[in-house]
Amino acid sequence: MQIFDRKTSSFANFMRGLLRGGATVRPVLIVAAHPDDEVIGAGELMVRLPEVALLHVTDGAPLDGKDALSAGFSSREEYAQARRREARAALDVGGVRTVMFRTLGVPDQQASLRLLEITRRIARVLEALEPEAVITHPYEGGHPDHDATAFAVRNAWRMMHARERRAPVLIEMTSYHNRAGCLVRGDFLPCGGTSWPCAFNVLARARKQRMLDCHATQQRTLRSFPAANERFRPMPDYDFTRAPHAGTLFYEMFDWGMTGARWRMLAAAALEKLEAANA
Repeated sequence: MQIFDRKTSSFANFMRGLLRGGATVRPVLIVAAHPDDEVIGAGELMVRLPEVALLHVTDGAPLDGKDALSAGFSSREEYAQARRREARAALDVGGVRTVMFRTLGVPDQQASLRLLEITRRIARVLEALEPEAVITHPYEGGHPDHDATAFAVRNAWRMMHARERRAPVLIEMTSYHNRAGCLVRGDFLPCGGTSWPCAFNVLARARKQRMLDCHATQQRTLRSFPAANERFRPMPDYDFTRAPHAGTLFYEMFDWGMTGARWRMLAAAALEKLEAANA
Protein backbone atom coordinates (compact mmCIF):
# COMPACT_ATOMS: atom_id res chain seq x y z
CA MET A 1 0.00 0.00 0.00
CA GLN A 2 1.25 3.46 -0.86
CA ILE A 3 0.71 6.39 1.45
CA PHE A 4 -0.94 9.14 -0.58
CA ASP A 5 -4.17 10.57 0.73
CA ARG A 6 -4.87 13.72 -1.28
CA LYS A 7 -8.24 12.48 -2.51
CA THR A 8 -8.75 15.32 -4.96
CA SER A 9 -5.52 14.77 -6.84
CA SER A 10 -3.41 11.99 -8.27
CA PHE A 11 0.20 11.74 -7.18
CA ALA A 12 1.35 12.82 -10.65
CA ASN A 13 -0.79 15.96 -10.42
CA PHE A 14 0.55 16.64 -6.94
CA MET A 15 4.13 16.38 -8.21
CA ARG A 16 3.39 18.61 -11.20
CA GLY A 17 2.06 21.18 -8.77
CA LEU A 18 5.21 20.95 -6.66
CA LEU A 19 7.40 21.44 -9.73
CA ARG A 20 5.40 24.53 -10.66
CA GLY A 21 5.85 25.83 -7.13
CA GLY A 22 2.13 26.16 -6.58
CA ALA A 23 0.93 22.93 -4.96
CA THR A 24 1.49 23.91 -1.37
CA VAL A 25 0.98 26.76 1.07
CA ARG A 26 3.01 24.90 3.70
CA PRO A 27 6.73 24.11 3.56
CA VAL A 28 7.98 20.84 2.13
CA LEU A 29 10.24 19.03 4.58
CA ILE A 30 13.16 17.04 3.22
CA VAL A 31 14.59 14.55 5.70
CA ALA A 32 17.97 13.31 4.49
CA ALA A 33 20.33 10.91 6.19
CA HIS A 34 23.50 12.80 5.26
CA PRO A 35 24.45 16.24 3.95
CA ASP A 36 24.36 15.83 0.12
CA ASP A 37 21.56 13.21 -0.02
CA GLU A 38 19.01 15.97 -0.54
CA VAL A 39 20.80 17.26 -3.63
CA ILE A 40 21.27 13.76 -5.06
CA GLY A 41 17.59 12.91 -4.68
CA ALA A 42 15.77 16.22 -4.93
CA GLY A 43 18.19 19.01 -5.81
CA GLU A 44 16.23 20.46 -8.71
CA LEU A 45 12.88 19.95 -7.02
CA MET A 46 14.12 21.96 -4.02
CA VAL A 47 14.96 24.86 -6.31
CA ARG A 48 11.37 25.00 -7.54
CA LEU A 49 9.63 24.79 -4.18
CA PRO A 50 8.34 27.99 -2.53
CA GLU A 51 9.65 26.95 0.90
CA VAL A 52 11.93 24.10 1.93
CA ALA A 53 12.70 22.80 5.40
CA LEU A 54 15.81 20.60 5.46
CA LEU A 55 16.58 18.16 8.25
CA HIS A 56 19.72 16.02 8.26
CA VAL A 57 19.58 13.00 10.53
CA THR A 58 23.36 12.55 10.73
CA ASP A 59 26.26 14.96 10.62
CA GLY A 60 27.90 12.96 7.82
CA ALA A 61 31.00 12.08 9.87
CA PRO A 62 31.61 8.46 10.99
CA LEU A 63 32.90 7.91 14.52
CA ASP A 64 36.09 6.13 13.44
CA GLY A 65 37.45 9.32 11.86
CA LYS A 66 38.80 7.56 8.76
CA ASP A 67 36.71 9.61 6.34
CA ALA A 68 37.75 12.80 8.13
CA LEU A 69 41.44 11.96 7.86
CA SER A 70 41.21 10.95 4.20
CA ALA A 71 39.48 14.27 3.46
CA GLY A 72 42.30 16.19 5.20
CA PHE A 73 40.64 17.00 8.52
CA SER A 74 42.22 16.48 11.93
CA SER A 75 38.98 15.45 13.64
CA ARG A 76 35.57 14.07 12.77
CA GLU A 77 34.02 17.24 14.27
CA GLU A 78 35.88 19.43 11.75
CA TYR A 79 34.76 17.09 8.99
CA ALA A 80 31.14 17.30 10.15
CA GLN A 81 31.32 21.11 10.17
CA ALA A 82 32.76 21.10 6.65
CA ARG A 83 29.95 18.87 5.40
CA ARG A 84 27.38 21.23 6.94
CA ARG A 85 29.02 24.21 5.23
CA GLU A 86 28.96 22.34 1.92
CA ALA A 87 25.24 21.62 2.32
CA ARG A 88 24.51 25.28 3.05
CA ALA A 89 26.58 26.36 0.05
CA ALA A 90 24.70 23.98 -2.25
CA LEU A 91 21.38 25.46 -1.15
CA ASP A 92 22.70 28.97 -1.76
CA VAL A 93 24.02 28.06 -5.23
CA GLY A 94 20.61 26.65 -6.13
CA GLY A 95 18.76 29.61 -4.68
CA VAL A 96 16.74 27.27 -2.43
CA ARG A 97 14.41 29.17 -0.11
CA THR A 98 14.78 27.50 3.30
CA VAL A 99 12.65 28.04 6.39
CA MET A 100 14.65 25.48 8.37
CA PHE A 101 18.17 24.07 8.09
CA ARG A 102 18.81 21.65 10.95
CA THR A 103 20.64 18.48 11.86
CA LEU A 104 19.87 15.92 14.53
CA GLY A 105 23.64 15.48 14.87
CA VAL A 106 23.72 11.68 14.90
CA PRO A 107 27.14 10.37 13.79
CA ASP A 108 27.28 8.83 10.33
CA GLN A 109 26.50 5.06 10.34
CA GLN A 110 24.92 5.28 13.82
CA ALA A 111 21.28 6.13 13.02
CA SER A 112 20.20 2.49 13.15
CA LEU A 113 21.19 2.37 16.82
CA ARG A 114 18.95 5.33 17.68
CA LEU A 115 15.74 4.57 15.80
CA LEU A 116 13.39 5.37 18.67
CA GLU A 117 15.05 8.68 19.48
CA ILE A 118 15.19 9.77 15.84
CA THR A 119 11.54 8.84 15.26
CA ARG A 120 10.40 10.90 18.22
CA ARG A 121 12.53 13.88 17.26
CA ILE A 122 11.20 13.84 13.70
CA ALA A 123 7.66 13.57 15.07
CA ARG A 124 8.26 16.77 17.05
CA VAL A 125 9.47 18.51 13.90
CA LEU A 126 6.35 17.39 12.03
CA GLU A 127 4.12 18.69 14.81
CA ALA A 128 5.86 22.07 14.92
CA LEU A 129 6.24 22.59 11.18
CA GLU A 130 3.08 20.90 9.82
CA PRO A 131 4.65 20.46 6.37
CA GLU A 132 2.56 19.85 3.28
CA ALA A 133 4.81 16.95 2.30
CA VAL A 134 7.89 15.08 3.52
CA ILE A 135 10.47 13.82 1.05
CA THR A 136 12.88 11.18 2.30
CA HIS A 137 14.76 7.96 1.49
CA PRO A 138 13.30 4.63 0.42
CA TYR A 139 13.92 1.44 2.40
CA GLU A 140 16.33 -0.34 0.06
CA GLY A 141 19.36 -1.60 1.97
CA GLY A 142 21.68 0.91 0.32
CA HIS A 143 22.94 2.54 3.51
CA PRO A 144 21.80 1.73 7.06
CA ASP A 145 21.34 5.45 7.77
CA HIS A 146 19.05 5.76 4.73
CA ASP A 147 16.93 2.86 5.97
CA ALA A 148 16.89 4.28 9.50
CA THR A 149 15.70 7.62 8.14
CA ALA A 150 12.92 5.93 6.16
CA PHE A 151 11.89 4.03 9.30
CA ALA A 152 11.85 7.16 11.43
CA VAL A 153 9.89 9.28 8.96
CA ARG A 154 7.31 6.55 8.35
CA ASN A 155 6.75 5.96 12.05
CA ALA A 156 6.74 9.65 12.94
CA TRP A 157 3.96 9.97 10.34
CA ARG A 158 2.12 7.13 12.07
CA MET A 159 2.37 8.98 15.37
CA MET A 160 0.89 12.10 13.76
CA HIS A 161 -1.91 10.07 12.20
CA ALA A 162 -2.69 8.30 15.49
CA ARG A 163 -2.96 11.64 17.27
CA GLU A 164 -5.28 12.93 14.54
CA ARG A 165 -2.80 15.65 13.67
CA ARG A 166 -2.39 16.93 10.13
CA ALA A 167 -0.30 14.22 8.46
CA PRO A 168 1.79 15.26 5.45
CA VAL A 169 2.09 13.52 2.10
CA LEU A 170 4.99 11.04 2.28
CA ILE A 171 7.23 11.04 -0.80
CA GLU A 172 10.38 9.10 -1.57
CA MET A 173 13.38 10.32 -3.54
CA THR A 174 15.87 7.90 -5.04
CA SER A 175 19.08 6.84 -3.30
CA TYR A 176 20.96 3.67 -4.28
CA HIS A 177 20.78 -0.08 -3.75
CA ASN A 178 22.23 -3.40 -4.83
CA ARG A 179 20.44 -5.16 -7.68
CA ALA A 180 21.84 -8.50 -8.83
CA GLY A 181 25.34 -7.50 -7.81
CA CYS A 182 25.21 -4.05 -9.43
CA LEU A 183 24.93 -0.70 -7.68
CA VAL A 184 21.79 1.06 -8.96
CA ARG A 185 21.59 4.84 -8.60
CA GLY A 186 18.69 7.14 -9.43
CA ASP A 187 16.00 4.45 -9.53
CA PHE A 188 13.82 2.59 -7.04
CA LEU A 189 13.54 -1.06 -6.17
CA PRO A 190 10.45 -2.40 -7.98
CA CYS A 191 8.44 -2.81 -4.77
CA GLY A 192 6.41 0.34 -4.37
CA GLY A 193 4.46 0.94 -7.53
CA THR A 194 5.06 3.45 -10.31
CA SER A 195 7.48 6.30 -9.76
CA TRP A 196 7.11 9.78 -11.22
CA PRO A 197 10.11 10.89 -13.30
CA CYS A 198 11.21 14.52 -13.50
CA ALA A 199 13.47 15.22 -16.47
CA PHE A 200 15.18 18.61 -16.58
CA ASN A 201 16.61 20.83 -19.30
CA VAL A 202 20.27 21.63 -19.83
CA LEU A 203 20.22 24.71 -17.58
CA ALA A 204 18.56 22.81 -14.73
CA ARG A 205 21.03 19.94 -15.04
CA ALA A 206 23.94 22.38 -14.95
CA ARG A 207 22.50 24.03 -11.85
CA LYS A 208 22.12 20.71 -10.08
CA GLN A 209 25.69 19.80 -11.02
CA ARG A 210 26.89 23.05 -9.45
CA MET A 211 25.00 22.12 -6.29
CA LEU A 212 26.63 18.69 -6.27
CA ASP A 213 30.03 20.31 -6.84
CA CYS A 214 29.61 22.27 -3.60
CA HIS A 215 30.08 18.98 -1.72
CA ALA A 216 33.82 19.01 -2.28
CA THR A 217 34.56 16.33 0.32
CA GLN A 218 32.23 13.87 -1.44
CA GLN A 219 33.31 14.26 -5.05
CA ARG A 220 34.75 10.77 -5.42
CA THR A 221 31.30 9.36 -4.62
CA LEU A 222 29.12 12.00 -6.25
CA ARG A 223 30.70 11.87 -9.69
CA SER A 224 28.82 8.61 -10.33
CA PHE A 225 25.36 10.06 -9.57
CA PRO A 226 23.30 11.38 -12.49
CA ALA A 227 22.22 15.02 -12.56
CA ALA A 228 19.89 14.60 -15.53
CA ASN A 229 16.68 13.57 -13.75
CA GLU A 230 15.00 12.84 -10.43
CA ARG A 231 12.34 10.29 -9.51
CA PHE A 232 9.70 10.36 -6.79
CA ARG A 233 6.93 8.08 -5.59
CA PRO A 234 4.53 7.80 -2.66
CA MET A 235 6.19 6.02 0.24
CA PRO A 236 5.04 2.38 0.43
CA ASP A 237 3.79 0.99 3.73
CA TYR A 238 7.01 -0.90 4.43
CA ASP A 239 7.42 -3.87 6.71
CA PHE A 240 10.73 -2.89 8.27
CA THR A 241 11.10 -6.31 9.88
CA ARG A 242 11.58 -7.90 6.45
CA ALA A 243 14.54 -7.49 4.10
CA PRO A 244 14.00 -4.87 1.38
CA HIS A 245 15.18 -7.35 -1.25
CA ALA A 246 16.61 -10.83 -1.54
CA GLY A 247 20.36 -11.37 -1.45
CA THR A 248 23.14 -9.16 -0.16
CA LEU A 249 22.29 -5.59 0.84
CA PHE A 250 24.67 -2.96 -0.46
CA TYR A 251 25.85 -1.88 2.99
CA GLU A 252 26.62 -5.48 3.91
CA MET A 253 29.54 -5.25 1.47
CA PHE A 254 31.33 -2.90 3.88
CA ASP A 255 32.75 -3.32 7.37
CA TRP A 256 30.37 -0.88 9.03
CA GLY A 257 29.31 -3.15 11.89
CA MET A 258 25.81 -3.53 10.50
CA THR A 259 24.05 -6.38 8.73
CA GLY A 260 20.52 -6.61 7.42
CA ALA A 261 19.63 -9.14 10.12
CA ARG A 262 20.90 -6.87 12.88
CA TRP A 263 19.19 -3.82 11.35
CA ARG A 264 15.84 -5.62 11.25
CA MET A 265 16.27 -6.78 14.85
CA LEU A 266 16.83 -3.14 15.90
CA ALA A 267 13.79 -2.07 13.86
CA ALA A 268 11.58 -4.73 15.46
CA ALA A 269 12.66 -3.64 18.94
CA ALA A 270 11.96 0.01 18.17
CA LEU A 271 8.57 -0.82 16.66
CA GLU A 272 7.62 -2.77 19.77
CA LYS A 273 8.43 0.21 21.99
CA LEU A 274 6.59 2.63 19.71
CA GLU A 275 3.50 0.44 19.66
CA ALA A 276 3.57 0.08 23.45
CA ALA A 277 3.87 3.85 23.86
CA ASN A 278 0.95 4.48 21.51
CA ALA A 279 -1.31 1.78 22.94
